Amino acid sequence: MAALRLLASALRRGVPAGGSGLALSQGCARCFATSPRPRAKFYTDPVEMVKDISDGATVMVGGFGLCGIPENLIAALLRTRVKDLQVVSSNVGVEDFGLVRRIVCSTWARNTLCESQYLAGELELELTPQGTLAERIRAGGAGVPAFYTPTGYGTLVQEGGAPIRYTPDGHLALMSQPREVREFNGDHFLLERAIRADFALVKGWKADRAGNVVFRRSARNFNVPMCKAADVTAVEVEEIVDVGAFPPEDIHVPNIYVDRVIKGQKYEKRIERLMIRKEEDGDAGKEEDARTRIIRRAALEFEDGMYANLGIGIPLLASNFINPSMTVHLHSENGILGLGPFPTEDEVDADLINAGKQTVTVLPGGCFFASDDSFAMIRGGHIQLTMLGAMQVSKYGDLANWMIPGKKVKGMGGAMDLVSSQKTRVVVTMQHCTNDNTPKILEKCSMPLTGKGCVDRIITEKAVFDVHRKRGLTLTELWEGLTVDDVRKSTGCAFAQVAP
Repeated sequence: MAALRLLASALRRGVPAGGSGLALSQGCARCFATSPRPRAKFYTDPVEMVKDISDGATVMVGGFGLCGIPENLIAALLRTRVKDLQVVSSNVGVEDFGLVRRIVCSTWARNTLCESQYLAGELELELTPQGTLAERIRAGGAGVPAFYTPTGYGTLVQEGGAPIRYTPDGHLALMSQPREVREFNGDHFLLERAIRADFALVKGWKADRAGNVVFRRSARNFNVPMCKAADVTAVEVEEIVDVGAFPPEDIHVPNIYVDRVIKGQKYEKRIERLMIRKEEDGDAGKEEDARTRIIRRAALEFEDGMYANLGIGIPLLASNFINPSMTVHLHSENGILGLGPFPTEDEVDADLINAGKQTVTVLPGGCFFASDDSFAMIRGGHIQLTMLGAMQVSKYGDLANWMIPGKKVKGMGGAMDLVSSQKTRVVVTMQHCTNDNTPKILEKCSMPLTGKGCVDRIITEKAVFDVHRKRGLTLTELWEGLTVDDVRKSTGCAFAQVAP
């Protein structure tokens, strides 16, 4: 897949008013140190701040879902009537952000407007694994033109052929291209190209009058790497404070990366998936017996001191059954380590969500970081366990969970990254069959893969299988009341079994 086309009309930064571009004398340097002239320009009108974004420009938009999005700058950009934008964003969480020609993202979220435009051939969609997207942006800001990553090997990301644009009559007009592959130490890696943009629209929490920026909780996400990867970075914040109001060591983005700053007039801070913890929630999953079986068994995978990442749905619910004597550090791709339970009503915070856009809490000792750091933890093998759902799993551990061709394209999100590290144990939790009793464990996946040979264990409401990359499946546990023949009839491939 080619890197984004960059416009030749990138804005140039000028010398500060009154400056000649000559070296400062010692006296002037002292004066500048005591009365700093900010590199960033401060605005009061958001339209004025974005009016030079031209038709066809490449624009990065920070945020994750609806958390940490630059609400005022998006609204201002809409008022300029600019069109044919190429937008780079983690996901498309706002349906009324319009006049876009191409979107580079990792998942649709639930944006039905963009989905209908895409299927009608009005919009180009370049789906990219979330960690790869974060690293492409980080590389763009660091002057690294390309890099190799294990994410996506053996999938459509590597092989090409993912639909980017349809014709109005439903035929494919543009598909992704194959990636270059190289082998390092016996493992395969894809070449991915960096992304830079003409503009980055970013949402911070506070900026000082020197242009330094800090972010609040999980609203840091993609905002931080995007600050560094654009010719012009425009930041809106909730508060502008005097220099020294926050310690220099607490600054998340130094002012060298910031060109424009504005204090937002108002913030709606919509919450995409409000989750509330109630007293009776202690037995999550109790409403459906099959799910309860899976959840309770999945919780036995946790070990004391483990770092784990849990997917949305059944995997996330397994956290409710962690043995109270254990400490398990739960990681979320959008930049949280130390996830706690859902909040009570008075704990709800729009700046604190998990990777499923659900409101959450953070336990004592937890921390926040940007999306590029989060996926470095994942690809680097620092997460010991990842637990996720699946549409299909093959006999040899291939996983499919992001796309049903011709029916559903939800995007791969962070799943391809989560299964890419050889050091991370991958456990799939899912129901054994679809609603029409079609097996989900198969000889070979018929849907596009999320990862090849990546699954270590499968837990369903009927059985537990261990997966070997060459020997295939071994039935290790059977739910009480079922026989091996019962499991065999609902499984789409052969399997061995542990002797009773």
